[in-house]
Amino acid sequence: MIKLYTSPSCSSCRKVKKYFNKYNIAYIEKNIFTTPLTRDEIFKMLYNSEGGFEDIISTRSNIYKERGHEIENMKLHELVDFIVANPSILKRPIIVTDYELQVGYNDDDIELFLPEEVRNIECEHCFKEEPCEYEKAIKIAE
Repeated sequence: MIKLYTSPSCSSCRKVKKYFNKYNIAYIEKNIFTTPLTRDEIFKMLYNSEGGFEDIISTRSNIYKERGHEIENMKLHELVDFIVANPSILKRPIIVTDYELQVGYNDDDIELFLPEEVRNIECEHCFKEEPCEYEKAIKIAE
C-alpha cells in the first residue's frame, strides 16, 4: 500500500493526489501536521531512501534554518525523535511503498506508481515509428 505524507498548503502534494486519483491508485494520505508521525514511519522512509536523511529533510524549512547546526550533530535516534516532534522539517510530499520512496512530484518518476496493467497499455500519443518516453526508458534500463 502506498502512504502519502502531505501538508494542506503543499501544491506538489495536490498534484500527487490528483495523479493517483486520475489513475485510481489506492493510497493512504497522512497529513503530517494533524496526525503525528511515528518513529517507525521515519525509519521506513530512511530504509527506502538512497540518501538517508538528506532525502527527506528540507534544509529550506524554518526549523532547519534555526537549528541546522544542532540537527547536523544529532545521532540517528535523536534526529528521528526530532523529526517526529517537528514534522515541518520534512520535504513534501513523501510517497512510501514497501520498497520505494519518492520525495516531491516529478512527472516522469510518478509513473513508477502506475499499476502494471496501465503501464503496459500503449500510449495514445505515441507514434508507430518512434517509441514513447516510457518505452525509451525501458530500453535504456535493459
